[in-house]
Amino acid sequence: MLYAFGFERIGVLVSDLYFVDPNPRPGQEGAEHGVRLEVRVLGQGEPQGSIYSARPIEAGRPVWRADLLESVDGKPGSFDRTHHHPAMSGWEPGKRVFEKGLSAAPVRWVGEQLSDGGYAADAEGLRGAAGEITTVVQHLLERVRAGELAAPPPGDQPESARVSWL
Repeated sequence: MLYAFGFERIGVLVSDLYFVDPNPRPGQEGAEHGVRLEVRVLGQGEPQGSIYSARPIEAGRPVWRADLLESVDGKPGSFDRTHHHPAMSGWEPGKRVFEKGLSAAPVRWVGEQLSDGGYAADAEGLRGAAGEITTVVQHLLERVRAGELAAPPPGDQPESARVSWL
């Protein structure tokens, strides 16, 4: 499932995620699932036809990512794999950063990051929508825990998998 919030120059995209890394870091073996949130550069195209036609919208390169993840085989609510990527290099995430506040209260922590105004052109709109965005994040996390979202692909447990819009 994908949710998108658009502002003047940036967008916030939120999706459920099921992930199995074929080359895991030590201590992070096995499947993980949860919610991924990305702040991305948005682009608007010109209407393709009449004034009533649909307008192309591009969710371009990511500038920040938060992964509210936990081990599939672990304790629900542990957020033992929760981290963020404060820097992105093109389409690739930078280093994973694990923060105590992020794992302790991930939805609140993400809301605080979105409200901090680090995206100057859209700070006011983003701050105003932070509560709505965190409500969506919480709702998706509940659906992941209920087994409705972030499910593995059909068949045997894969050695590598990424099931998500993001």
